[in-house]
Amino acid sequence: MSFLTLDLNLLRVFDAVMTEQNLTRAANRLAMTQPAVSNAVKRLRDALGDELLIRTAHGVKPTARAESLWPAVRRALADLEEAVAPRTFELAKANATFRMAMADATAGLLLPPLVRLIENEAPGIDIRMVPLTTREPRPLLLRGDIDLAIGFFPGVVAQLQGSTETPVRHERLYAGEYVCVMRKEHPLADKELTVDLYCEANHLLVSFSGRARGLVDDALVSLNRERRILLTVNQFFTAGKVVAASDLIMVIPRHLIDATGMSNQLIQKDLPFKLPDVHIDMLWHERDARSPGHRWLREQLRNSGVLARTDNNDSSN
Repeated sequence: MSFLTLDLNLLRVFDAVMTEQNLTRAANRLAMTQPAVSNAVKRLRDALGDELLIRTAHGVKPTARAESLWPAVRRALADLEEAVAPRTFELAKANATFRMAMADATAGLLLPPLVRLIENEAPGIDIRMVPLTTREPRPLLLRGDIDLAIGFFPGVVAQLQGSTETPVRHERLYAGEYVCVMRKEHPLADKELTVDLYCEANHLLVSFSGRARGLVDDALVSLNRERRILLTVNQFFTAGKVVAASDLIMVIPRHLIDATGMSNQLIQKDLPFKLPDVHIDMLWHERDARSPGHRWLREQLRNSGVLARTDNNDSSN
């Protein structure tokens, strides 16, 4: 079959199935029946002379040909969508719902100015927050479960930099530094924080996965030291409450201390060892890259990031 006789609707189905890695979810995304999606995939297989998608116990697995074909299909569909989509975004008349995933403290930092703007100028826009429980948000973006992910994703960003084969895009919003936080009456509050004193203390770790290991532990290994993590939690607000009421200490980005809601009961100390800066990045799928509404949302969050960066610089002086 030549390109001239290829049904281009099959490419929309192919893109949905590649995104979802599941025929049923792809059918829901396309408002089609599952048999109709299966039939479309079969027609595309026949047209291209390749299996494209292999059924597995958990969905479908793309062949090498499908993996190489998908970026070109995605770019072509995005170009077509941009050509026919509205080119302007009238804030006062817009009706849209945006779904985002970020940690509670990051949301507390970035959302207030966005919500104020929506209340005053964009009555038809809704925001839905999804819990961020991983440092790997790409599956959520690929499935279309969220429109944006914001957070510290060092492994993901390292893979995305310089790659042209992924449909996930990213932008750095701001950077900050880690500090050690404890309650004002902590036994270490009036002492210089040394490596020995740090390792002798009991620790709280904010861990989305519940895994009791983080950047600090990697740094301590290089010093042939270790610490006891007595508690892991998955929210900075919870972390602040616990640290303010106990002798646990924790490491947290300086700019997120206020978001714990306990900043007036906590003190911060410089760490007795070096940690890399924490980088807060915004991730999205290229299918939304040129959407006027999505561009507006990214711009507002970018502005909030500038404010966060400014506040962070002020608080560290």
